[in-house]
Formats: sequence, C-alpha cells, structure tokens
Amino acid sequence: MKKDREISLKQAINNNIYAFRLLASVSKTRAFHLIMTSALYYFDWIFYSAVFMRFVLQAIEQQKSFNEILYFIALVSLIFIAVTLYQIYVANVSDPVTNIKIYHRLYSKIYKKAESVELSCYENADFYNKYTMAIDKADTRIIETVENIARIVMSFAALIWATSIMFSIDSFLVFFILFPIAGNFIFGNMMNKLYYSRYIDSVLYQRRTEYVNRVMYLSDFAKEIRLTDVFSIIHRDYNDAVKGIEKVTDKYSRRGTVLSFLQTYFTYTLIFEGVLLYGSYKAIYNQSMPFADLAILTSVMSMVSWALIGFTESIMKTIENGIFVQNLRSFLEYENKITDCDDPLPIPQKIESIEFRNVKFGYKKNKPILNGLSFKINGGSRAALVGINGAGKTTIIKLILRLYDVEDGEILVNGVNIKKYKLSEYRRLFSCAFQDFKIFADSVSGNISMGRDISDNEISDAILRAGAKSDVDALANGKDTVISREFDDKGTILSGGQQQKIAAARAFSKRSPVKIFDEPSSALDPIAEYNMFQSILKESAGYTTFFISHRLSSARSADIIYMLENGQIIESGTHFDLIKKDGKYAEMYNAQAKNYLADSDYNEYSKLIKRGVET
Repeated sequence: MKKDREISLKQAINNNIYAFRLLASVSKTRAFHLIMTSALYYFDWIFYSAVFMRFVLQAIEQQKSFNEILYFIALVSLIFIAVTLYQIYVANVSDPVTNIKIYHRLYSKIYKKAESVELSCYENADFYNKYTMAIDKADTRIIETVENIARIVMSFAALIWATSIMFSIDSFLVFFILFPIAGNFIFGNMMNKLYYSRYIDSVLYQRRTEYVNRVMYLSDFAKEIRLTDVFSIIHRDYNDAVKGIEKVTDKYSRRGTVLSFLQTYFTYTLIFEGVLLYGSYKAIYNQSMPFADLAILTSVMSMVSWALIGFTESIMKTIENGIFVQNLRSFLEYENKITDCDDPLPIPQKIESIEFRNVKFGYKKNKPILNGLSFKINGGSRAALVGINGAGKTTIIKLILRLYDVEDGEILVNGVNIKKYKLSEYRRLFSCAFQDFKIFADSVSGNISMGRDISDNEISDAILRAGAKSDVDALANGKDTVISREFDDKGTILSGGQQQKIAAARAFSKRSPVKIFDEPSSALDPIAEYNMFQSILKESAGYTTFFISHRLSSARSADIIYMLENGQIIESGTHFDLIKKDGKYAEMYNAQAKNYLADSDYNEYSKLIKRGVET
C-alpha cells in the first residue's frame, strides 16, 4: 500500500510537470506571469513584514536621519507601485487575453485528438469517463495546476527566507518552526486521511442525491413523474441517502474535532505564544534582543505559519491535480490503434470490387460478432444486408468504413487491403446515412453540407431527392433555418422523420463512389419510406451501394442479398432466388408480406411465387 502511494505521488509530480509544459506550449506568456505573480506575492509579504519594517524600526532605534529613512521609504514605495502596476496589468490585460488563447489552443488539441481516436474508445466506459473528466474545464484546471506549482515553489522559498530571518535574530527561534510543521504535516495529514475516508464512505449516498437532483430537473423524466407515483420512491431514496450522509458525518465528527484542534494549536498557538514569550524574555529580562527585532517577530511568525499552511495545502492539491492531469495526459498521449501505414497507396478513382476475406471481429475479447466472414461484390452493384438484430449487419458497415479494424482476415477494395490506403482519404470514398444519425446545432444547409464546399443548388437538389422539400420550404428561413434552439431562440425543432430526411439529404449531396444506407427510413411513415427507397434506388444507380433495412421489401431491387445470422452469411442471391429457395429469407419476407397485405392479396401473391413469377 505504501509503495502504491509512493508511485502515485511520483506520478502526480510528473503529471504536474506535464501540466506546466502543456501550458507553456499553448501560452508561454501565461506560464511566465503565473510564476512572476506568485513570486511577487510572497516577496511583497516577506519584504514588507520583515525587511522593510525591520529597517525602519532599527533606523529609528539607531537615530538615523529622517532623510535617510524617507529616501528608503520612497524607494520602496516606487518598487511597490511598479509591482502593483504589473499585477494590475496581468489581472486586467494579460490574463483575459491569454485565457482566450489557452482555451482555444488547448481545446483544439483535445478536439483534434478526439476526432482521430477510434470509435471503440467512445464505447469503452473507462476511456470515455477519463475523456469527459479531461475536457471538463480543462483550460482553468491546467491554469490552476500551474498556479499551484508556483505556490509550492514560492511558498517553500518564502519559508527558507523567513527561517533565515528568524535565524539571524536568534538561532534558537528556528526550533519553534517545528510546531507548525507538526501541525501541518502530522495532524494535517491525519485530517486529510480522515476527510478522504469520510468521502469514500459517503460517496454512494452523494451519488444517490445527485441522481435524484438530475431526475428532478431534467425534462426527460418530467412526464413519468407527473403521470405515476414514482416521486414517492425518489423522495424515499433521497431521504435515505441524506440519513446515510448524516451517519457518516457523525461517525467522523469527534475524531475530526480533536485533530482539527491539534492542527490549529500546533500551527498557530504554540509558535505565536512560544516565540512571543521567548522574544519578550530576551528583549526585556535578558536585554539581548533589540525591540525592533521583537516587533517584527509577530509578522514573521504569521508569515511562517501561513506559508507552511499554503505549502502543505499545495502539496495535497498537487496529488488532486495530478489525477485530473493524468486523465488529460492519458487522452492526449493515447496511441491510436487505427492508423495509416508508412507508405499509403493512392485512393482509387473507381471502385472495382469490395471484398471481405475470412474476417473475424468482436467488440469484446473472445466474443466474435463475425467469424470467418467472406463475400465479394463488384463495383456498381447494390448489396442488401438483412437479418435479425445482432446478426452483424451494422458491424460490417463499421468495418468497411474503418471505424474499427478487423481482428483477423482482411477487407479489400480493388484487391488492396484497406489498411494500405490513407485513412482520411479512404473514408471520403463513402457517403452514408445511418439510423443513429445526429443533427447538429446548425442550419439545414449546414447539416447537409457538413463542412464541404457545395453550392446552394446542390443542397436544394439533395433536399428534393430526400423528400424534404415541403418540410424545408415550410420553415421560416427555408434551408437557412437553424434546426436547434441550442443557440438560437428562433430556431426550430424538426420531427424525427424530418430529421431523418435531412440525414438522407446529407448522403445524397455527397458524390462518393460508395453509398451506404443503414436503416435510413426507420422514423418515416410508410409513404415517406416508399418514396425514400425510390430515391435511394435512383441515387444508387451506377454506384456501389450497401443498404440495411428490416423492411425486406426494400431489398427486392438489390443485385445481391446477404442473409446474415450469428455473423455468418447463411443465404445469398437475388430476391427471387432466395424466395424460390424457400429458406430463412423467404420465411422472414413472407411473414412481413402477410402483415402488409390483405389476406386475399397475400393468397394471390403466394400463388405467383409458387408459379415462379418474380414480383
């Protein structure tokens, strides 16, 4: 346990050094000013409390001339005015400017890294938690970390200076510094351990109260709370959690009170009373200490106590900051698993074929989703992936797009392993519309162009082909309407079906050689869905196309249908071939057809199938 703590402390120190380097890399000016302002803070304190006051009192005691004292005071005043002007400049001019630069440059680093890490990172709970903690106020936390480093260095320097002043007055006075050292490093450390234990014991109850707070103010839960009796359960859980916190607080309160008293007594009382008694004895009875030295001892004692407190708290803060920096550092230094090869090949202008060759893949170790999957489609073909949920359809699409890399086997485009192409250029081969699409806080046009330089006519054409023209025309500003109220109160909220049309228009607007449609009509009504698939069929003519749909009627026009089960292709062929085969595909298709056709229509349809007529 001790070894782990030593390793953690060492890691915390390394992380704090990393934080300083990171801040310096985004703003050397801010790093310099942080050190300087901290140094000047302690310099002002010690110089005024000890050096300045000591000189003035000794000068009066030694009956030096008024002009000599006045010149000294004037010189010191000029120095303090210069320091004050510098501090005002830093606080009101430099810091606001560097705050913006640090935020922009630091988050640019974070976002650039977030853009490049593989999709699996977002699905890894541990990695994702570290990422969210890393980006939470990262700019202010980095600044606070470096401020804390500066305080440690400068408070330690102040302690050395203050100690040397006490030693110059009377070497025995240094002995009294042991009291605040004991108060901070012995009793203070025991207090910190007690606070940590109290936190660990109460964290479960704190999480319960935080959960209740979220439930009560998030709109997601509002309807259920008002239409059910669930509030009584929530209220009961909240009361239980509060009682638990009270029990934990009571458990540690007595010991905490004792330790707090001992910390305060050693840190303040013993050094103040001890130094004053000793100094008074030396000055009054022994007459070996000048009254000027006795006068400044009060200030020096206060300075030593507060410097020690600041130093101790900063040391503890170093460990806390080290944990935050570790999350940020782990994220920024994460080595991507999906990378470019050393000498990537040029991207093909025309797709001749896409092939899976003995592909094995699973999201979790030893739990394959695909196991030895092989198939090949020719360029310009339309392939439909069908099967029940969990069959591996969307996984195939993710692997084609290199959102994941295969564990074994290979995926080839034009006979070349896709890992040999430059990743960013390779992904431009695809235009996609997903079931789990996302709409951004931007205009309709912005959500379609997605940062690409395309004309208004191309955007309008994509909207028309996606069947969204009437929806967009009805908006206040047409395709310039912001489809979110996140930043614009005049923005609008589209229905799920309308949003899905915009997502489809996004794919239609991108002229890529490979089209991918993964359940692109799941939120549409039957008529809109039919129109959507008619547009997809028209859009995909001459392009290599993959589409996934639970509605098997949409697969009828595919050149090849792959029926998947447990990550394997159990049937493949055209719609008519698979119907005649009368296997799993035919069973699923007939079950769906029966639900959509009247009984008389279905009976007629069955007769046609039996006679071998393609429908």
